[in-house]
Amino acid sequence: MRIALREAEKGLGRCSPNPAVGAVLVNGGQLISKGYHRKAGRPHAEIEALSKAPASAIYGSTLYVTLEPCSTFGRTPPCTDAIIATGVARVVVGSIDRNPVHAGRGVERLRSAGVRVSTGVLGEQCRLLNVGFDRWITSGRPWVIAKIAQSLDGRITRPPGESSALTGIAAHRRVQTLRATVDAIMIGAETLRQDDPRLTVRGIRGARQPWRVIVTRTGKVPSESKVLTDNFRDHTLVFQDRSWDAVLVDLGKRGVTRLLVEGGGEILGQLLDTDLIDEVWSFFAPWLTGGNKPSFGGKGVRDNVAAKVLHHPRFERFESDILIRGFIRSPEEDVRRT
Repeated sequence: MRIALREAEKGLGRCSPNPAVGAVLVNGGQLISKGYHRKAGRPHAEIEALSKAPASAIYGSTLYVTLEPCSTFGRTPPCTDAIIATGVARVVVGSIDRNPVHAGRGVERLRSAGVRVSTGVLGEQCRLLNVGFDRWITSGRPWVIAKIAQSLDGRITRPPGESSALTGIAAHRRVQTLRATVDAIMIGAETLRQDDPRLTVRGIRGARQPWRVIVTRTGKVPSESKVLTDNFRDHTLVFQDRSWDAVLVDLGKRGVTRLLVEGGGEILGQLLDTDLIDEVWSFFAPWLTGGNKPSFGGKGVRDNVAAKVLHHPRFERFESDILIRGFIRSPEEDVRRT
């Protein structure tokens, strides 16, 4: 299942709005084949793994899959039918599909056909992989990830005339791998005016370019900005004086399951105040800068009891920079809310 999870991770940001899924076929203790869902409309992970295996090796085999196989016709035929037809003896499922059209039906279909099914294997890891899909399929809105690069004292700007970058090259590469897993990147108009970022995925082979999203109260967006003039300008959205609910619903209708918000502090503060941030990636540079540009603005919490706590925290180091990431709203809480 760990191998299947590594396969599934390859599909994040590429197969939306479908979930990222990986599959591994094993027979006689030997790994026969593996696959992942590469793009919406293309074969699912189970079919890719089965298609790579010799027919003689499939009969009596065990299929490990990170998400419950689908049991209905969509862009592709049901995976359950192919699994049954090829003679797979056992299916090991990581997590149950939260799509109400599929939830539990794939497992029932396989069992009714005589296939042995085990569920919940590395279930938490499999669920965490698809928090974006789970949010989108149950609410029509994306999972919101806040990314910040800041000094140790929580500031996000450099003095006038200097590069806007706080962290180093290795941390920047990590940001690109994160961007490659999302469907849209959002900033405020002030960040656009100050930094003129491209908001593209660079250095990741085969990555799909996400939507670029600009939110503005006044509509004053520089017409010469890169996001409005480069080769991906048709993939740029500008929302003027829209509520956060309206923005998130609109993005959900466009198939955005994972939204990355890259600032600035005013935007992030508003999202924090309205309890709309689900996950945080906070990069710290080993500097103390001071100044009046905090990473998060807004009203803030009333007291420490009301402060947001990271669930499933992880720590990574990139030369002198440190990344702290985790969930503000735990996936388990999100399941209860929806």
